[in-house]
Amino acid sequence: MENNDSSLVPRPHPLLDPARLAEGAAKAIRDILAAGASANTARSYRTAVRYWAAWYLGRYGRAIALPVPAAVVLQFVVDHLARPRPDGSWRQELPPALDAALVAAGAKAAPGPWKRGTIEHRLSVLAAVHRRHDQANPCEAPAVRQLLKSARRAGAQRGEAPARKAALTREPLEALLASCDDSLEGLRDRALLLFGFASGGRRRSEIAAAQVDQLQPVGPDAYVFRLGASKTDPTGTASVVAGGKPIVSRAARALAAWVVAANIEEGALFRRCGANASVRRSRRPQWVRSSSAARAGPAGTRTSAGTAYAPSSSPRRAVSRSRWRK
Repeated sequence: MENNDSSLVPRPHPLLDPARLAEGAAKAIRDILAAGASANTARSYRTAVRYWAAWYLGRYGRAIALPVPAAVVLQFVVDHLARPRPDGSWRQELPPALDAALVAAGAKAAPGPWKRGTIEHRLSVLAAVHRRHDQANPCEAPAVRQLLKSARRAGAQRGEAPARKAALTREPLEALLASCDDSLEGLRDRALLLFGFASGGRRRSEIAAAQVDQLQPVGPDAYVFRLGASKTDPTGTASVVAGGKPIVSRAARALAAWVVAANIEEGALFRRCGANASVRRSRRPQWVRSSSAARAGPAGTRTSAGTAYAPSSSPRRAVSRSRWRK
Protein backbone atom coordinates (compact mmCIF):
# COMPACT_ATOMS: atom_id res chain seq x y z
CA MET A 1 0.00 0.00 0.00
CA GLU A 2 1.39 3.39 -0.99
CA ASN A 3 1.44 6.17 1.56
CA ASN A 4 2.49 9.66 0.43
CA ASP A 5 1.82 11.40 3.73
CA SER A 6 5.18 13.17 4.21
CA SER A 7 4.12 14.29 7.68
CA LEU A 8 4.90 10.77 8.88
CA VAL A 9 8.63 11.31 8.14
CA PRO A 10 10.43 13.61 10.60
CA ARG A 11 12.68 16.24 9.06
CA PRO A 12 15.28 17.37 11.58
CA HIS A 13 17.85 17.70 8.77
CA PRO A 14 17.97 19.07 5.21
CA LEU A 15 16.61 16.75 2.53
CA LEU A 16 18.99 15.47 -0.14
CA ASP A 17 18.63 15.37 -3.88
CA PRO A 18 18.62 11.66 -4.87
CA ALA A 19 20.17 12.54 -8.24
CA ARG A 20 23.24 14.18 -6.68
CA LEU A 21 25.78 13.04 -4.10
CA ALA A 22 25.86 15.27 -1.04
CA GLU A 23 29.13 17.07 -0.33
CA GLY A 24 29.58 15.33 3.01
CA ALA A 25 28.98 11.91 1.46
CA ALA A 26 31.45 12.66 -1.32
CA LYS A 27 34.11 13.53 1.25
CA ALA A 28 33.31 10.38 3.23
CA ILE A 29 33.77 8.28 0.09
CA ARG A 30 37.12 9.94 -0.63
CA ASP A 31 38.24 9.30 2.94
CA ILE A 32 37.24 5.61 2.76
CA LEU A 33 38.99 5.14 -0.59
CA ALA A 34 42.12 6.85 0.69
CA ALA A 35 42.16 4.77 3.88
CA GLY A 36 41.86 1.59 1.82
CA ALA A 37 44.94 2.36 -0.27
CA SER A 38 48.44 1.52 0.93
CA ALA A 39 50.96 4.32 1.44
CA ASN A 40 53.03 3.09 -1.49
CA THR A 41 49.99 2.99 -3.78
CA ALA A 42 48.92 6.48 -2.78
CA ARG A 43 52.45 7.78 -3.33
CA SER A 44 52.72 6.20 -6.78
CA TYR A 45 49.33 7.63 -7.76
CA ARG A 46 50.35 11.14 -6.70
CA THR A 47 53.55 10.84 -8.72
CA ALA A 48 51.64 9.64 -11.78
CA VAL A 49 49.03 12.41 -11.55
CA ARG A 50 51.73 15.08 -11.20
CA TYR A 51 53.50 13.68 -14.26
CA TRP A 52 50.33 13.63 -16.34
CA ALA A 53 49.74 17.29 -15.46
CA ALA A 54 53.33 18.32 -16.29
CA TRP A 55 53.48 16.35 -19.55
CA TYR A 56 50.09 17.63 -20.73
CA LEU A 57 51.02 21.24 -19.96
CA GLY A 58 54.29 20.89 -21.84
CA ARG A 59 52.72 19.07 -24.79
CA TYR A 60 49.52 21.09 -25.23
CA GLY A 61 50.23 24.38 -23.47
CA ARG A 62 47.21 24.16 -21.18
CA ALA A 63 46.16 22.53 -17.92
CA ILE A 64 44.89 18.98 -18.13
CA ALA A 65 41.13 18.52 -17.72
CA LEU A 66 38.77 15.56 -17.63
CA PRO A 67 37.80 13.71 -19.64
CA VAL A 68 41.12 13.24 -21.42
CA PRO A 69 40.58 12.35 -25.11
CA ALA A 70 41.78 8.98 -26.38
CA ALA A 71 44.03 10.82 -28.86
CA VAL A 72 45.94 12.30 -25.92
CA VAL A 73 46.43 8.84 -24.42
CA LEU A 74 47.76 7.55 -27.75
CA GLN A 75 50.17 10.48 -27.89
CA PHE A 76 51.30 9.76 -24.34
CA VAL A 77 52.08 6.15 -25.22
CA VAL A 78 54.13 6.93 -28.33
CA ASP A 79 55.88 9.78 -26.50
CA HIS A 80 57.22 7.37 -23.89
CA LEU A 81 57.45 3.99 -25.60
CA ALA A 82 60.66 3.37 -27.52
CA ARG A 83 60.42 1.65 -30.87
CA PRO A 84 63.29 0.27 -32.96
CA ARG A 85 64.49 1.95 -36.13
CA PRO A 86 65.70 -0.03 -39.15
CA ASP A 87 69.29 0.88 -38.28
CA GLY A 88 68.96 -0.73 -34.83
CA SER A 89 68.65 2.51 -32.85
CA TRP A 90 65.60 3.44 -30.78
CA ARG A 91 63.16 6.32 -31.09
CA GLN A 92 60.43 7.94 -29.04
CA GLU A 93 58.14 10.82 -30.02
CA LEU A 94 58.68 12.95 -26.91
CA PRO A 95 60.58 16.07 -28.03
CA PRO A 96 64.06 16.16 -26.47
CA ALA A 97 63.51 19.70 -25.15
CA LEU A 98 60.31 18.68 -23.36
CA ASP A 99 61.99 15.52 -22.08
CA ALA A 100 64.78 17.62 -20.57
CA ALA A 101 62.29 20.12 -19.12
CA LEU A 102 60.34 17.34 -17.40
CA VAL A 103 63.54 16.00 -15.88
CA ALA A 104 64.62 19.49 -14.77
CA ALA A 105 61.20 20.05 -13.14
CA GLY A 106 61.54 16.82 -11.17
CA ALA A 107 58.54 15.23 -12.89
CA LYS A 108 60.71 12.63 -14.64
CA ALA A 109 63.67 10.83 -13.08
CA ALA A 110 65.82 10.58 -16.20
CA PRO A 111 65.58 11.42 -19.90
CA GLY A 112 64.66 8.76 -22.42
CA PRO A 113 61.84 6.28 -22.93
CA TRP A 114 60.07 4.31 -20.22
CA LYS A 115 59.57 0.61 -19.81
CA ARG A 116 56.18 -0.59 -20.94
CA GLY A 117 55.23 -1.43 -17.34
CA THR A 118 55.73 2.19 -16.29
CA ILE A 119 53.58 3.44 -19.15
CA GLU A 120 50.82 0.98 -18.29
CA HIS A 121 50.95 2.09 -14.65
CA ARG A 122 50.50 5.72 -15.71
CA LEU A 123 47.52 4.70 -17.85
CA SER A 124 45.97 2.73 -15.00
CA VAL A 125 46.22 5.82 -12.78
CA LEU A 126 44.57 7.96 -15.46
CA ALA A 127 41.82 5.35 -15.76
CA ALA A 128 41.32 5.37 -11.98
CA VAL A 129 41.02 9.17 -11.95
CA HIS A 130 38.34 8.99 -14.65
CA ARG A 131 36.42 6.33 -12.75
CA ARG A 132 36.62 8.36 -9.56
CA HIS A 133 35.01 11.30 -11.37
CA ASP A 134 32.44 9.18 -13.24
CA GLN A 135 34.01 10.00 -16.57
CA ALA A 136 34.40 7.72 -19.60
CA ASN A 137 37.77 5.95 -19.47
CA PRO A 138 39.85 6.88 -22.54
CA CYS A 139 42.26 4.00 -21.85
CA GLU A 140 39.47 1.60 -22.81
CA ALA A 141 39.22 3.09 -26.31
CA PRO A 142 39.77 0.38 -28.97
CA ALA A 143 42.71 2.28 -30.50
CA VAL A 144 44.49 2.52 -27.14
CA ARG A 145 43.91 -1.13 -26.30
CA GLN A 146 45.14 -2.25 -29.71
CA LEU A 147 48.27 -0.11 -29.42
CA LEU A 148 49.13 -1.59 -26.04
CA LYS A 149 48.41 -5.10 -27.26
CA SER A 150 50.74 -4.61 -30.23
CA ALA A 151 53.42 -3.13 -27.96
CA ARG A 152 53.27 -6.19 -25.68
CA ARG A 153 53.48 -8.54 -28.64
CA ALA A 154 56.42 -6.65 -30.13
CA GLY A 155 58.21 -6.71 -26.77
CA ALA A 156 57.67 -10.45 -26.42
CA GLN A 157 59.08 -11.01 -29.91
CA ARG A 158 62.19 -9.08 -28.88
CA GLY A 159 62.55 -11.32 -25.84
CA GLU A 160 61.52 -8.70 -23.28
CA ALA A 161 60.20 -10.12 -20.01
CA PRO A 162 58.99 -8.59 -16.74
CA ALA A 163 61.79 -8.04 -14.24
CA ARG A 164 61.65 -10.46 -11.33
CA LYS A 165 63.20 -9.86 -7.94
CA ALA A 166 65.60 -12.64 -7.07
CA ALA A 167 64.89 -14.52 -3.87
CA LEU A 168 67.22 -14.64 -0.88
CA THR A 169 68.25 -18.27 -0.39
CA ARG A 170 69.90 -19.95 2.57
CA GLU A 171 73.58 -19.71 1.55
CA PRO A 172 73.67 -15.90 1.14
CA LEU A 173 71.43 -15.57 4.20
CA GLU A 174 74.08 -17.31 6.28
CA ALA A 175 76.72 -14.95 4.90
CA LEU A 176 74.60 -11.94 5.87
CA LEU A 177 73.97 -13.35 9.34
CA ALA A 178 77.70 -13.89 9.86
CA SER A 179 78.20 -10.13 9.49
CA CYS A 180 75.81 -9.37 12.38
CA ASP A 181 77.61 -8.76 15.68
CA ASP A 182 76.15 -8.36 19.17
CA SER A 183 75.67 -4.60 18.94
CA LEU A 184 72.13 -3.24 19.02
CA GLU A 185 72.17 -2.83 15.25
CA GLY A 186 73.61 -6.31 14.80
CA LEU A 187 70.93 -7.84 17.02
CA ARG A 188 68.23 -6.02 15.06
CA ASP A 189 69.58 -7.04 11.65
CA ARG A 190 69.98 -10.68 12.71
CA ALA A 191 66.39 -10.73 13.99
CA LEU A 192 65.12 -8.90 10.90
CA LEU A 193 66.81 -11.28 8.45
CA LEU A 194 65.68 -14.43 10.25
CA PHE A 195 62.19 -13.03 10.78
CA GLY A 196 61.78 -12.26 7.09
CA PHE A 197 63.12 -15.65 6.07
CA ALA A 198 61.22 -17.68 8.68
CA SER A 199 57.82 -16.00 8.34
CA GLY A 200 57.28 -17.17 4.76
CA GLY A 201 58.89 -14.39 2.75
CA ARG A 202 58.07 -10.81 3.68
CA ARG A 203 58.21 -7.60 1.67
CA ARG A 204 60.29 -4.87 3.26
CA SER A 205 57.10 -2.80 3.73
CA GLU A 206 55.60 -5.72 5.69
CA ILE A 207 58.72 -6.05 7.83
CA ALA A 208 58.76 -2.33 8.56
CA ALA A 209 55.04 -2.43 9.43
CA ALA A 210 55.27 -5.49 11.73
CA GLN A 211 53.86 -4.71 15.18
CA VAL A 212 54.52 -6.24 18.58
CA ASP A 213 50.84 -7.15 19.01
CA GLN A 214 51.03 -9.26 15.82
CA LEU A 215 53.57 -11.51 17.56
CA GLN A 216 52.27 -14.13 19.98
CA PRO A 217 54.57 -16.30 22.16
CA VAL A 218 53.45 -19.93 21.98
CA GLY A 219 56.25 -21.65 23.88
CA PRO A 220 60.01 -21.65 24.49
CA ASP A 221 61.77 -20.33 21.40
CA ALA A 222 58.50 -20.12 19.49
CA TYR A 223 56.21 -17.36 18.24
CA VAL A 224 53.31 -17.05 15.82
CA PHE A 225 53.23 -13.96 13.62
CA ARG A 226 49.92 -12.77 12.18
CA LEU A 227 50.63 -10.57 9.20
CA GLY A 228 47.28 -8.79 8.94
CA ALA A 229 46.66 -6.61 5.88
CA SER A 230 49.25 -6.77 3.11
CA LYS A 231 49.62 -5.95 -0.58
CA THR A 232 48.31 -9.35 -1.68
CA ASP A 233 45.75 -9.62 1.15
CA PRO A 234 44.41 -6.08 1.77
CA THR A 235 41.80 -7.25 4.30
CA GLY A 236 44.11 -9.58 6.24
CA THR A 237 41.58 -12.42 5.91
CA ALA A 238 44.04 -15.01 4.65
CA SER A 239 46.36 -14.50 7.63
CA VAL A 240 43.49 -14.99 10.08
CA VAL A 241 42.31 -18.16 8.34
CA ALA A 242 45.84 -19.58 8.15
CA GLY A 243 46.43 -18.87 11.84
CA GLY A 244 49.70 -16.99 11.35
CA LYS A 245 53.28 -17.94 10.51
CA PRO A 246 55.45 -19.87 13.01
CA ILE A 247 58.77 -18.35 14.04
CA VAL A 248 60.82 -20.92 15.92
CA SER A 249 64.33 -21.97 16.90
CA ARG A 250 67.12 -19.46 16.20
CA ALA A 251 64.74 -17.03 14.49
CA ALA A 252 62.68 -16.87 17.69
CA ARG A 253 65.80 -16.52 19.83
CA ALA A 254 67.15 -13.72 17.65
CA LEU A 255 63.81 -11.93 17.79
CA ALA A 256 63.63 -12.23 21.59
CA ALA A 257 67.21 -10.96 21.98
CA TRP A 258 66.44 -7.88 19.86
CA VAL A 259 63.17 -7.08 21.64
CA VAL A 260 64.81 -7.32 25.08
CA ALA A 261 67.90 -5.32 24.09
CA ALA A 262 65.84 -2.56 22.46
CA ASN A 263 63.28 -2.58 25.30
CA ILE A 264 60.38 -2.84 22.86
CA GLU A 265 57.02 -3.43 24.51
CA GLU A 266 54.57 -2.06 21.96
CA GLY A 267 54.39 -0.53 18.50
CA ALA A 268 56.77 -1.29 15.65
CA LEU A 269 58.72 -4.52 15.98
CA PHE A 270 61.76 -3.33 13.99
CA ARG A 271 63.14 0.18 14.32
CA ARG A 272 66.08 2.31 13.30
CA CYS A 273 69.12 2.36 15.56
CA GLY A 274 70.45 5.84 16.23
CA ALA A 275 73.51 7.23 17.90
CA ASN A 276 74.48 6.13 21.43
CA ALA A 277 72.63 2.82 21.05
CA SER A 278 69.27 4.59 20.82
CA VAL A 279 66.22 3.14 19.08
CA ARG A 280 63.76 5.24 17.09
CA ARG A 281 60.75 4.53 14.97
CA SER A 282 60.56 5.09 11.22
CA ARG A 283 57.44 5.50 9.11
CA ARG A 284 59.10 4.56 5.85
CA PRO A 285 60.06 1.00 4.80
CA GLN A 286 63.19 2.19 2.94
CA TRP A 287 65.36 1.82 6.05
CA VAL A 288 64.84 -1.97 5.84
CA ARG A 289 66.33 -1.94 2.35
CA SER A 290 69.26 0.25 3.35
CA SER A 291 69.94 -1.93 6.39
CA SER A 292 70.03 -5.17 4.37
CA ALA A 293 72.12 -3.46 1.69
CA ALA A 294 74.65 -2.36 4.28
CA ARG A 295 74.96 -5.98 5.43
CA ALA A 296 75.66 -7.10 1.84
CA GLY A 297 79.02 -5.34 1.73
CA PRO A 298 80.69 -7.21 4.60
CA ALA A 299 78.99 -10.44 3.53
CA GLY A 300 80.20 -10.14 -0.07
CA THR A 301 76.94 -11.34 -1.61
CA ARG A 302 74.75 -10.24 -4.44
CA THR A 303 71.90 -11.58 -6.54
CA SER A 304 72.65 -12.87 -10.00
CA ALA A 305 70.47 -14.89 -12.36
CA GLY A 306 67.58 -16.63 -10.66
CA THR A 307 68.40 -17.24 -7.00
CA ALA A 308 72.17 -17.62 -7.34
CA TYR A 309 74.52 -15.45 -5.30
CA ALA A 310 78.22 -14.74 -5.79
CA PRO A 311 80.89 -12.35 -4.43
CA SER A 312 80.60 -8.91 -5.93
CA SER A 313 82.23 -5.52 -5.69
CA SER A 314 78.83 -3.80 -5.80
CA PRO A 315 76.34 -5.91 -3.86
CA ARG A 316 74.21 -3.27 -2.26
CA ARG A 317 71.65 -2.63 -4.97
CA ALA A 318 71.04 -6.29 -5.77
CA VAL A 319 70.57 -7.49 -2.21
CA SER A 320 68.44 -4.49 -1.30
CA ARG A 321 66.03 -5.49 -4.05
CA SER A 322 65.77 -9.08 -2.90
CA ARG A 323 62.81 -10.52 -1.07
CA TRP A 324 63.24 -12.94 1.75
CA ARG A 325 62.38 -16.40 0.44
CA LYS A 326 63.17 -19.94 1.56
